[in-house]
Amino acid sequence: MFSHVMVGSNDIARSRKFYDATFAALGGKPGIEDDKGRLIYMNNGGLFLVSKPIDGEPACHANGGTIGFAVSGPEQADAWHKAGVENGGEPIEDAPGVRSAGFGDLYLAYLRDPDGNKLCAMHRMGA
Repeated sequence: MFSHVMVGSNDIARSRKFYDATFAALGGKPGIEDDKGRLIYMNNGGLFLVSKPIDGEPACHANGGTIGFAVSGPEQADAWHKAGVENGGEPIEDAPGVRSAGFGDLYLAYLRDPDGNKLCAMHRMGA
């Protein structure tokens, strides 16, 4: 359904440090920078991009918005979370762990990136 996700950043170098580390924990490669200064991460046919806002205004996070990354299991979620915290991310909500939902148990880990974007690593238990 989705082709890409893009978030804004006020400091591309700071974002590169954070996202290179968190995507490495998921088995991804470092981001590449295009001629407009945007970071591009490619994995499994999808794109995740980080850019200074085109309108010149400061980047800000979406209140109520969350970007979720599928992970292979609790260990990968924990590695992603640890890499994020060690590279400028902020742990939020409950500590990483299993949460029950109406459609099954999920292992979730939440962070805010250095610009305040809310991120989640998610694994469907038993999947």
